[in-house]
Amino acid sequence: METAMTGMLAVSKAGHDKRKLYVITGEDSEYVYLADGRKRTAAAPKKKNKKHIQIIRRMKMEKPNDDYSDLEIKRTIKMYQEEANV
Repeated sequence: METAMTGMLAVSKAGHDKRKLYVITGEDSEYVYLADGRKRTAAAPKKKNKKHIQIIRRMKMEKPNDDYSDLEIKRTIKMYQEEANV
């Protein structure tokens, strides 16, 4: 898998999860794999078309092997929401 978008925050633009915040845990040529640490864990990410997400910014904690835990994902999303006052 490529790592160009891995670790970035993204918002869903389409589907039943519209406006939901995720962390990109992986990608391939056409799809990204999204996790929120709660319903969509790092072990079972959501597969979503790249054109159906809006990228926000990178996670603060970069990991060399892109192996994110659910706790790290939840903390990153919560920190972003607190900063943005969402």
